[in-house]
Amino acid sequence: MRAACSAIAAAALLAGCSAMPSFLGLGGAEKPKPAELAPNVALIAVRPAWTARVGEVSAPMSVSVNGNTIAIASVDGTVAAIDAASGRDLWRGSAGGPIAAGVGSDGTTAAVVTRANELVALAGGKPVWREQLPAVSYTAPFVAGGRVFVLTADRSVSAFDARNGRRLWTQQRPGEPLVLRHGGVMLAVGDTLVVGLSGRLAGLDPLTGRVRWEAPIAVPRGVNDVERLVDLVGSASRVGDSVCARAFQAAVGCVNAARGAVAWTKPASGAEGLHGDERLVFGTEADGKVVAWKRENGDRAWVSELLRHRGLTAPLSLGRSVVVGDSTGLVHLLSREDGSPLNRLATDGSPIMAAPVVAGNTLVVLTRNGGLYGFIPE
Repeated sequence: MRAACSAIAAAALLAGCSAMPSFLGLGGAEKPKPAELAPNVALIAVRPAWTARVGEVSAPMSVSVNGNTIAIASVDGTVAAIDAASGRDLWRGSAGGPIAAGVGSDGTTAAVVTRANELVALAGGKPVWREQLPAVSYTAPFVAGGRVFVLTADRSVSAFDARNGRRLWTQQRPGEPLVLRHGGVMLAVGDTLVVGLSGRLAGLDPLTGRVRWEAPIAVPRGVNDVERLVDLVGSASRVGDSVCARAFQAAVGCVNAARGAVAWTKPASGAEGLHGDERLVFGTEADGKVVAWKRENGDRAWVSELLRHRGLTAPLSLGRSVVVGDSTGLVHLLSREDGSPLNRLATDGSPIMAAPVVAGNTLVVLTRNGGLYGFIPE
């Protein structure tokens, strides 16, 4: 059961493993029909700027942004740095093997993890070092402060010297036996490395790995390992000391990262990360609802059901819009005030495989076919 459930979570992450019978064809309802879309009315102007290509992206790949530079990877091992203003390559190289998760970069060093559990660092498109990891990683490395941080599926966090790959420390915390094949949470807040470990956010000292605080977003419940699975997934929304994250199919919540104190948690059923601004936190639920929570207390500000069952990415808060991609290659811009449609953009018809990002003045989305699209909101 553990093996089957892990495979299902890896394939879709659209429902919890409790839905296993329908995924295995042993019963259950048919997959819901995606919501039909009304004719597009462009209430805000967005123009296509450029298109670039990387290799096929068969699994979700995070996109790293540093100023006007995008770092991107494809499953075949290609790693590229692209100028967001023009879509032109700054450099392109290879990790030497298929990539398990996305790329992390500080603008100088780019790091990826291969399916052979190798952590590979590149500079200027050339590999500069590689280190074997003890376990697989589904989360893109985080590169900051001259270090490369890695979260592996055994729920350990390790730091490596970005110059030579020397392991600096490893911190491992207890957790449930099952782990989702999905990107987790890792970011910096001041001088603290904030990582998702099981259903908790943990604040670590980036120099030593010492745990400064832990704050639960969700607590494991249930009588078996599947029901107790509450890993934190996807990108987190950070504004100042406020960090908001999602626990898989269980809850969303916000933590004060200066004190390590939980501000609030609310039940939620989704598998993708969050984004937001100083007032609102945005997320997409497993059934395609787009939800806005008030950052101060977690109360719902609005819910949009216009995109139900369309296989949505995590959102991006951009100006007056909330941007999400769907499984048909469309990019939807919704009003941040009430979720009403503002515009809809087309790509190559294959699913959007990463949360949209903004680099400089350019909105960037990545498709499964390896299309990288730059749009300029006007």
